[in-house]
Amino acid sequence: MPELPDITIYIEALSSRLHNAALDSVTLGSPFFLRTAVPAIDTICNRRLENIRRVGKRLAFQFDNDHWMVIHLMIAGRFQWVEKSGKIPKRKTIAQFNFTTGTLLLTEAGSKRRASMHLFESESDMLLVDRGGLEIDSITLAQFNGRLTVRNHTLKRALTDQSLFSGIGNAYSDEILHHAKLSPLKQTQKMSDTEVKTLFTSSKYILHHWTEKLRVETGNKFPAKVTAFKPDMSVHGRYEQPCPECDTQIQRIRYKSNETNYCPRCQNDGKLLADRSLSRLLKKDWPKTIEELEDVKPTTPINKST
Repeated sequence: MPELPDITIYIEALSSRLHNAALDSVTLGSPFFLRTAVPAIDTICNRRLENIRRVGKRLAFQFDNDHWMVIHLMIAGRFQWVEKSGKIPKRKTIAQFNFTTGTLLLTEAGSKRRASMHLFESESDMLLVDRGGLEIDSITLAQFNGRLTVRNHTLKRALTDQSLFSGIGNAYSDEILHHAKLSPLKQTQKMSDTEVKTLFTSSKYILHHWTEKLRVETGNKFPAKVTAFKPDMSVHGRYEQPCPECDTQIQRIRYKSNETNYCPRCQNDGKLLADRSLSRLLKKDWPKTIEELEDVKPTTPINKST
């Protein structure tokens, strides 16, 4: 799912291409994409786009009649930009926005249609989708601490809760926690003042670092390969690969469709965090440390046919 750095780059790329542009027409390829009935979709057609902003993990488009179009890309939704004279691909396209300067396509991989669009008649209505999370780059340490500890959650859950902090998801929370050398399962109300300050600093650093990195990589091009799995991330998506800090194998915690990646040595004193599915299966045989994990790994190849 695109998060704050990725959405920021999307907005910058779109803003430069849609400056003073009007929306000529909209074609929807999926009946489930538009989630609101009022106002009608033709109320934003033949209207000039005035602004694009981020609301949590959503992109909000403001038109000159103060109507708003809000798009949530969810896990597999992505934007493509086609210049005015370019060929428009149809594969995986669930929405096509024809502007006077070019065409914005929204594609979604897979069979599940989770990406969504909502239309609103005013900014006050549009802000109802805002979960109220604080923007990391515009708050103080005291504000961060107050919001972090308002409820006792794991750090992973707190960072990704859009009612607490805005724009952080699964990928960048992994990177933040690794940079801060904190366990994803540490309880927020059991944090020391030093740990809170470290987490605040790491949150600011990681979000700024990746925004700048993506900005440089994209340049004047439209972002074409937006993914949560970036090869030079420290831990996210790098299960069983070496930690860049200590060379220990990155481990994971899986719960339903979510996965948390972490370094047991850097973030948890060398202790393994219980993977819910495997630890329930193995019970007492579940290794507790990285040394025990190495002991249970097979030293000879396993014949999968036996």
